[in-house]
Amino acid sequence: MSTLYPQNNASRMMIDLGGVWDFRFQGEEGWQPIAVPASYNDQSPDPRFRNYAGMTEYRRKITIPLSWKGMRVCLRFDAVAHNARVLLNGREIAAHRGGFLPFEAELDGILEAGETAELVVETDNRINHATLPIGTEGEVAFFGSDNPGISAVEAGKKLQEERGINRPAFDFFNYTGIQRPVRMVAMPKNYIRDITLVPSMNGEVSFRVETEGADRELRAEILDAEGNTVARQEGREGILTIPQPKLWEPWPGIPYLYTARFTFGEDLYEQPFGIREVRVEGTRFLINGKPFRFHGPCKHEDSALHGRGTDNCLNVTDINLYHWLNANCFRTSHYPYAEEMYQLCDREGIVIVDETPAVGMWASEQYGWNLGEYHRQVLLDMINRDKNHPCVVMWSLGNEPDTDTYPEKAREYWQPLYEKAHEADPQNRPVTVVGCQNRYERDQVIPAMDVVLINRYYGWYNLSGDLEAAKYAFRAELDWWEKQHKPVILSEYGADTIAGLHGAVAEMFTEEYQTAYYEAISECLDEREFVIGEMPWNFADFSTCQGPMRVGGNRKGLFTRDRRPKMAAHWLRERWKTMI
Repeated sequence: MSTLYPQNNASRMMIDLGGVWDFRFQGEEGWQPIAVPASYNDQSPDPRFRNYAGMTEYRRKITIPLSWKGMRVCLRFDAVAHNARVLLNGREIAAHRGGFLPFEAELDGILEAGETAELVVETDNRINHATLPIGTEGEVAFFGSDNPGISAVEAGKKLQEERGINRPAFDFFNYTGIQRPVRMVAMPKNYIRDITLVPSMNGEVSFRVETEGADRELRAEILDAEGNTVARQEGREGILTIPQPKLWEPWPGIPYLYTARFTFGEDLYEQPFGIREVRVEGTRFLINGKPFRFHGPCKHEDSALHGRGTDNCLNVTDINLYHWLNANCFRTSHYPYAEEMYQLCDREGIVIVDETPAVGMWASEQYGWNLGEYHRQVLLDMINRDKNHPCVVMWSLGNEPDTDTYPEKAREYWQPLYEKAHEADPQNRPVTVVGCQNRYERDQVIPAMDVVLINRYYGWYNLSGDLEAAKYAFRAELDWWEKQHKPVILSEYGADTIAGLHGAVAEMFTEEYQTAYYEAISECLDEREFVIGEMPWNFADFSTCQGPMRVGGNRKGLFTRDRRPKMAAHWLRERWKTMI
């Protein structure tokens, strides 16, 4: 399998298979239209679409062009949630576990140039203790019953299972289906499979190229932003030296991009990259040797109708709103995003903390779920996919696991993943795990990370509505973190806010309270030099499953779901202007 993003160039061709496909719930007879790429959940008023848990089928015809004869041809799926099985004329040609990373299906020897076949993609969106993200599996609230052997809630739970109801153990909607682009890709039989770049501020770019097929001469060269060749060399690995290198600087600096061009026989691939170095020094996070302070909201891949489906118009709009906010970063909460977003952030200088889909691991028995090997593979695949992006400056192993109920077991689970991330990343970026509100003094995982990321909701989920008490409690915790001598980022904090709800008194759910909340928490953050970042939750309102705490989804956005700013967005825009 090639890990490289598909390209159209002098050697490679691709056909975008996006459009309207056939769709059905597995076991049904008839087909109906469905848009690809997009989540299927909001594309019909039929309630099954919104809440279905199980297998679905997508179908369309594909034809390999005659002009592709003699080339390596494959199908490239950028993401299918959560598990996928690919069939061509009824024959399985690929299967993949996980809903946020790409995979390929080879067509060589299966479909010849000029031939047409029926492509079917089966998807399975069911989540449980063996998936990432995690689904609930028997967790039931007990409210009592006349029958000591079974509670009313347990009985209802059994009925839900019989009806296929499958609830997430995380607070965002379980959007699913073929959510990212599908392409038919052609390249020479002898092709470039993978590229690794490690740039240094002195202009030296270490490179390694992996190939498939017969041995061919490999030529490497680097082009500047104007297309001029500034370095060249023969061979599969080595060091290219750029004279007078221009650095990739986070916004509002210039995120200068070079292109590494590799020619292998008849194959050609061009990899954009930036020259930048990241490291942690004491309680500082350095980009290109200069202290960097993270300030920007976390976000979700989420929008009306598309769900989690890739939408380049939405991506561009969101990044322009980050510029409007004077924000410089976000965390890919809580899964790797579509590659198009990373490419855009490379261009625009927005810094990314890249996170695996290990979310929902809040139950204390998680360390008996045997997720470690699968979690490790997802982490390696994410690093391999995103390793050359200059915008990616830190890896997050997961979000809000239980790390304090059994602290030794938690350390045994997370420490090998921490070490594997460092080992696997050729640029050796810092590594973290995002911690939830817990007994932090017992925790052996979060304090051991290169950078401490903590999610805290003083004044919302606890000490609700009392901002003076919230500040007192948050300061008490920050006193403890200061003694750990680690850089700390407040990686989630926020307040649900109904747009247009106002009050003369700043009370919960009003826009006035959300603004007062950020004022109060910012007051605490500004007192501590070891605090190197703030990532409000969330950039925009987003969809969740139904629940007594959610009115039309999670309303903690600085923007509404259709990207209209609330009062707090204007307040943070002014605050972050002073940090540029």
